[in-house]
Amino acid sequence: MRRDSYREFLRRCLADSPYADVCFLVHGVPMPAHRVILNARSSYFAHMFMSKWRDRPIIELKHKLVKPWAFEAILQYLYTDRLYIEMDKIDDCIRLARQCKLEYLKSQLEIRLRSIQLFGMSKTRTCSITVVSIEPESQSTGLQDAFGRLAEFALPTALTSQQFPRPFPLEISSDVFDVSVFCEEPPLYADVCFIVDNRTFYCHKVFFCGRSDYFRAMLDGHFSESSSPGKQLFSASIPEVYLNDVSPDVFAAVVAFIYQDDALVTEENVYSVLCFADVYLLNGLKRLCARAISTFLDTENVLTVLRTSRLFNLPKLEADCCEYVSKHLEKLIDDEEFHSLILEDVSSVRNRQQTDSIPVVDDIRFHLFKSVLPNVTSDEDEDGQFDSERKLTLFNNLLVHLGIEC
Repeated sequence: MRRDSYREFLRRCLADSPYADVCFLVHGVPMPAHRVILNARSSYFAHMFMSKWRDRPIIELKHKLVKPWAFEAILQYLYTDRLYIEMDKIDDCIRLARQCKLEYLKSQLEIRLRSIQLFGMSKTRTCSITVVSIEPESQSTGLQDAFGRLAEFALPTALTSQQFPRPFPLEISSDVFDVSVFCEEPPLYADVCFIVDNRTFYCHKVFFCGRSDYFRAMLDGHFSESSSPGKQLFSASIPEVYLNDVSPDVFAAVVAFIYQDDALVTEENVYSVLCFADVYLLNGLKRLCARAISTFLDTENVLTVLRTSRLFNLPKLEADCCEYVSKHLEKLIDDEEFHSLILEDVSSVRNRQQTDSIPVVDDIRFHLFKSVLPNVTSDEDEDGQFDSERKLTLFNNLLVHLGIEC
C-alpha cells in the first residue's frame, strides 16, 4: 500500500530532522525538532518558544515526570497526527499531554485506556494489548489546517484571499495557532524568501526541501537558480531567491500545496500551475491540476487535454478524456484532430501487427463496451445500450476509413 505522501513527508521531518532549529535533551536523550512545526500545532510550544525557550537552540528537560518515551510520542503526534505508545507507558503520555495542553490527545488516550481496561475485564488473559495507537479520522484535516496557516502568512497579502477565501476553523485560528508570531515581517522562523515579480514569499526550507526535490537541489545548492545579486533587497537576515518565469498567482498555488497538500486553481491558471508543478517535481500538485482540468472538459478541448495528459504523464486524466470522447463520439467523429491522434497512436507502435493494441482506440472501445455489456447490479438502460452499440459501429467504420485493422 502506498504511503500518504504528505504524512510521510512529515514523518521524515521528525525522523531525519532536516533543517532542525531546536534540540530537546530529555534526560540526556536528544530529540531534534522544528520550531515552526511545533508552533503551528501547539499553543503551549508557541508560548514557550516566545518566553522561557526563546533563542535557545538546546532545551534541557530534566523533570522526573517528563519521560523521554512520552515526549517522543508527543512529538510524533504533533508532526503526524499519529501516536504509538506502549501500554505500560500510556500514563506518562497522558500526563505530558495534559502539561502541553493537548486536550484532544489527552482525551483520546484516556478513552483508549478505558476501552482497553474494559476489554481486559471481559476477556480471559490469553491475550493482552501491548501498544496503544491514536490515528486521525479518515476525513481529518488537522495537519492541513495548521500548516495551511503557515502558507497563508507566507503569501503576499494581495494573494492571500486567492488561496484562502474562507477563514480557518476557530480552534486553529485562536487556540492552537499563535497568529502574532507570524504577523511580523519577515515572519518568525522563516528561513528563505522567494521573490517573484517583486512579491515576497517568506517560507521555510523544511517544507520546500522536504516536498520537492527541485527545491532541495536549489536550496542545498546555495540558491543556484537565482540568488539575490549583491545587497539583500527585502530582508537583511533571510536568504533571498529570485524565481524567474513563474507568476505570483501561480507560485501562490505552489506554496499553498507545499504546506497543506491542497491548492485552489482556476480554469484560467490551471495549465500554468500544472507546468510549474512539473518543473518543481510536485507530482501531487500535478494530479490536483488533472482533477480540476477533468471538470473543464468539452468537445472543443478534450483532444488537446488528452495530449496534455500524456505529455505530463497523467493516466487518470487521459482515461477521463477517453471516456468523455466515448460519450460524445458523434460530435468528434469527423474531427481531423481526432483522426490525427488515432493515426499518431498507430504509427507509435513500431512494426505493428494487426493484433497489436492502439492506446486511444482500446481506451475508447473499453468505455463503449462497458456501456454495451449487461450490468447485473442495476436495471439495464436499453436506450443507452443501443446508443453505445451505434457509437461502436460508428467508431469501427471510422477505423476502416482510416485504413486501420484492429
